[in-house]
Amino acid sequence: MWLLSGSKLHIIAISFFVYIFVNFFENIIHYNIGRFSNKEIRLTLPTKKDFIKIVLVMSLFALIQGLLTSYFMRQ
Repeated sequence: MWLLSGSKLHIIAISFFVYIFVNFFENIIHYNIGRFSNKEIRLTLPTKKDFIKIVLVMSLFALIQGLLTSYFMRQ
């Protein structure tokens, strides 16, 4: 199966972790913009409940990006 080959799995994993790393900071900024939209923007960490939601959504889209990257980088 194309998904389980070694090089494809590396591409999926690398793409997944790069997406998580880069978008984590972006999502924290967006969280704070939404939370403090009528005030001066401060950078605070989300509540535990919000943090779990952010991580779950990020993980889903990171997996989708990894799969699409692997699919379109057929070698």
